[in-house]
Amino acid sequence: MTPHPPSHPPRLLDSIDRPRDLHALSEEQLTQVAQEVREHIIDTVGEIGGHFGANLGTCELAVALHSLLDSPRDKILWDVGHQAYPHKVLTGRRDQLSTIRKYDGLAPFCAIHESEHDIMGAGHASTSIGYGVGLKEAMRRGDGEDGRVVAVIGDGAMTGGVAFEAIHQAGGLGTPMVVVLNDNGMSISPNVGALSGYLNRLRLEPKMWKGRERVEDKLTKLPGVGQTLERLGPQLKESLKAFMAPGLLWEELDWAYTGVVDGHDVHALRKALRDAFAAERPVVVHIATVKGKGFAPAEDGGLEGMEKWHAAKPNSIANGKPSVAIPKPAGGDANPAPAQWTQVFGEALVREAEHDPRVVGITAAMNTGTGLDLLQKAMPDRYFDVGIAEQQAILFASGLALQGTRPVAAIYSTFLQRAYDQIVHDVCLQSLPVVFCMDRAGLVGDDGPTHHGVFDIAYLRCLPNIVLMAPRDEAVLVDMLHTALRHDAGPVAIRYPRGAAVGVPLPAQPSRLPIGVGEILREGERVAIVGYGTGVQKGLEAADRLAENGLEVTVADARYAKPIDAALMAQLAAEHDLLVTVEEGVLSGGFGTAVWESLSEMSGPLPRILRIGLPDRFVTHGAPKLLHEEVGFTGRHIAERIEAAVLDPRSPVPA
Repeated sequence: MTPHPPSHPPRLLDSIDRPRDLHALSEEQLTQVAQEVREHIIDTVGEIGGHFGANLGTCELAVALHSLLDSPRDKILWDVGHQAYPHKVLTGRRDQLSTIRKYDGLAPFCAIHESEHDIMGAGHASTSIGYGVGLKEAMRRGDGEDGRVVAVIGDGAMTGGVAFEAIHQAGGLGTPMVVVLNDNGMSISPNVGALSGYLNRLRLEPKMWKGRERVEDKLTKLPGVGQTLERLGPQLKESLKAFMAPGLLWEELDWAYTGVVDGHDVHALRKALRDAFAAERPVVVHIATVKGKGFAPAEDGGLEGMEKWHAAKPNSIANGKPSVAIPKPAGGDANPAPAQWTQVFGEALVREAEHDPRVVGITAAMNTGTGLDLLQKAMPDRYFDVGIAEQQAILFASGLALQGTRPVAAIYSTFLQRAYDQIVHDVCLQSLPVVFCMDRAGLVGDDGPTHHGVFDIAYLRCLPNIVLMAPRDEAVLVDMLHTALRHDAGPVAIRYPRGAAVGVPLPAQPSRLPIGVGEILREGERVAIVGYGTGVQKGLEAADRLAENGLEVTVADARYAKPIDAALMAQLAAEHDLLVTVEEGVLSGGFGTAVWESLSEMSGPLPRILRIGLPDRFVTHGAPKLLHEEVGFTGRHIAERIEAAVLDPRSPVPA
């Protein structure tokens, strides 16, 4: 008789289809579910890729929160969202996790259109506490259904200024909400001894802290000793608080503080959260977690391992362990892949810094993502990281520039939006020579609409004193950085995309480009295509397709959106029947609008203009190739639109 293979016991996780299914489980079972969530994430994300380390650290927290709360009546706000995969698994999306970050799949961050349990749809850091204060104060007004409010924010996101602004407001209002400070940048320091437990109860128990206030009030009114106690009371109170409370900052802002709680102990988490909910006041529960918990290379690799496994690449994990890379055959690759735009920028900045001691680099917690890690390693004294604080990055750059330093602020296009007031008031108004290097310009892919860099042309072009540049290839990027650092009349912003560059050779020595002067790359008739940044390559692809059908067109590289090369635009308009602008940004207020505005100031009739760019909507997540196809930002689509316009010259050209 053939023995049957051993069967695996069913997962408890498979019976969790909604958060309420956790309510009837014992703490031992909840601990098991948390581990099953972790294993599910390791197996799934290790195969498909995606945010990884932070999610492994929040499995017990997600289980503990949902086992105590009634979502969505109770609101759980996950700051940024790259730590919310366990939340997604527990809220009916367990079997869809393999689609995350894929086109038409689950969103990479929380998304209110995706689930009623996703309360806020934000992919930028430090916002959850502000959302929470608004939600709870609306409930206190009687608007909507009442419920508990919890904001889960990482220690990195706590460096953002808007988080502190919300803490200040909530403390002043006495907003009854809970902030879970998920600290994965330190070792676990569990509560020890009876005194620690007593102090936590003292801070959180409403009867005790309200009773303490009543006693203090009565003592100050006692004849003879009241005045003395009133005079010494604040000093004694603050001294005791400083001695006993590690969360002094929170306490001073009228928040109760408890911690540090082991974030991987379901029992300890549930106990701390129950007490926090019962306090009915602003409370922070400080928990310590391990980024990459349960995956040895991240958990045991220190800060380097945590950073490496912040996100997992597709097929990087098999059977719970890192996949073994297959070595390439000797002899190298005859056709090596083009360098990454980010790498080209980082190396160019190091070379510029070597030749000019005034040059420094500034990042807002994105050293590797922006390429500034290269400067950090080569010249650590010329590298500054301000944390997740884009506003401070630009204010800091302004101060440096006032003193004669040449600061380069390397910030993703989408994140630079957070510092708009500083760009306007502190840089452009004063014409300071700050260089903005905006990585991830255009459709960035899997991170989706919160991270697409599609608005920077429009939101910067309207500002006085600034120069806007965009390279068509990596060689021009090197020249543009060189040019920007030698432009003394005001700020310069350079935008470039994510991923592999074009593959052209880099210049041995960078050249200084004339400001506001474009370049004709290809001569033709009837139609002129003017590209900006990545729009140039799309225009060249369209020109190749049109040439196959017998239509030779002109292609020009504008190089600048501000100041626009008005002479070149006028020349192209005069010599062609149709002028086509191509940009990887929104059309409203973008590069094409700049061309139209320039030509509208000419005498005589306006030429026919076809503006090609991104639609007036938020574009979903997915591979850039798929997104470009969806929005029509491909050489084929552009060629088809040009052919349609040429075939019927009397028809108006749609924008």
